[in-house]
Amino acid sequence: MNDLVRRLLDGDVRAAARIIRAIDDRQPEARDLLKALYPNTGRAYVVGVTGAPGVGKSTLVDRMVDQLRKKDKTVGVLAVDPTSPFTGGAILGDRIRMQRHCTDDGVFIRSMATRGHFGGLSQSTRSAVDVLDAMGKDVVLVETVGVGQDEIEVVATAHTTIITVVPGMGDDIQAIKAGILEVGDLFVINKCEREGADRTMQELNMMLEMEGRHLRDEGWRPPVIKTEAMTNTGIDRLMAEIENHKRYLYENNREKLNRRLRSKFRTEVLDQVKLAILEQLLGNVEESGELDRMVEELVSRTSDPYTVCDRLVQQLMER
Repeated sequence: MNDLVRRLLDGDVRAAARIIRAIDDRQPEARDLLKALYPNTGRAYVVGVTGAPGVGKSTLVDRMVDQLRKKDKTVGVLAVDPTSPFTGGAILGDRIRMQRHCTDDGVFIRSMATRGHFGGLSQSTRSAVDVLDAMGKDVVLVETVGVGQDEIEVVATAHTTIITVVPGMGDDIQAIKAGILEVGDLFVINKCEREGADRTMQELNMMLEMEGRHLRDEGWRPPVIKTEAMTNTGIDRLMAEIENHKRYLYENNREKLNRRLRSKFRTEVLDQVKLAILEQLLGNVEESGELDRMVEELVSRTSDPYTVCDRLVQQLMER
């Protein structure tokens, strides 16, 4: 067994950091490390927290860590940040987000970069969840960069997905536009001391009632919870509802959980295949200089992006 893998399975924080860095930097050995770790995954409960910037997701996650630690649960936190245009890494570091947990041996916090991935989660983030799972964390919290038309992929990774909104920012209307009703397992109205919190709660409840028949899982009606993370208000109720949803997934011989896992693994396999094909194709055309020639054709208008795309796909099929 690889020494790094053995150390991770023993709970070594440095080993976890090194493996996640290898994954994030797409180092060649990362795939072999993940293959070795995979048999030890499948035990952690994954909770996704998403919402528009400024709704207080980081503070909410911080309070959730508090509650989990009081129950002696070990916790992994992955905070997905926008990618720095200069370094390619996460703009916000984990020390900025939840400094007081950094000295807790039962908590591992890591910032991940989206690296231009529009779904809010990069493939490296999903792999990092597996690393923390294999490390032995009881719960993994994934905080995503935001939410919108395309940024709802957290549902393919998390067992429980929390959609966070605040009063007065139009998030209730955005929820309708983005189809978030079908994604969220729990809805949190944070900063509930603000004016309009009751109206936002009524509208969310009304929309959930109207769209109930279209929700992903029959038998679960997503609750709407008002919180004020800064003062720890409503966090107990939130944690109780997470436990309720977990029980719901595990009932009836884990039928609902297995249904969600099938969707997760289908998405993950397809994403891995797409990434492998893309890397192979781009690597070949860049090494040969053909990509530069095609770009020049586009600049001179002697070809078009669609014809170039067809040519690249055809070349891949012929290899």
